[in-house]
Amino acid sequence: MAEPAVRPSDAAPGTPRWRTVDIIVTAVLGVAFGVVFWAWSLLYSAFSPAFAAFPPGQAVMYGGWLLAAVVAPLIVRKPGAALFAELIGATVEALLGSHFGTLVILYGLLQGAAAELGFALFRYKRFGWLQALLAAAFAGLAAVVLDFVNYYPDWTGGWKTTYLLLVVGSTVAIAGAGGMALTRALAASGALSSFAADRTRV
Repeated sequence: MAEPAVRPSDAAPGTPRWRTVDIIVTAVLGVAFGVVFWAWSLLYSAFSPAFAAFPPGQAVMYGGWLLAAVVAPLIVRKPGAALFAELIGATVEALLGSHFGTLVILYGLLQGAAAELGFALFRYKRFGWLQALLAAAFAGLAAVVLDFVNYYPDWTGGWKTTYLLLVVGSTVAIAGAGGMALTRALAASGALSSFAADRTRV
């Protein structure tokens, strides 16, 4: 008998119960992305002078800090994966000496929680492009709110609007689309053989 057709990218992942492998892989992803976050912070600082005339423009780089919040749930497909991975990543970034200080841990907490909404809206039963892009957008919105409170409370309405649009656009492109592309590449390599992401077209 022929094998059944590959299920669509938003197929239900099965039980929401966390396995040991889910916990370990999410933690490893968080640590790996934490190193990426730290390096991204250095890159962000290095490019800051290029945006001196129009600081909101640097928001085009923002999405790199939100990858963990999208990739982890796409792979593990469990409630809380976005929050878990993003928080660990932010903590690792802080421990490595981020110039943003320990405030990045708060960012990781709220960005991860916001990203969960992208999957929670579908009761954690769909993990496709739409969910990835929504998770990235929600996480970006959370980051914008924190930035306006902590860094840019005195900006004009025009600058704030531009910044919001650029941050969300960056997070959707880099964390959303980029996170989905990364997950597909990992699935194609066979690295996700223990997860539903390897058995469905993501």
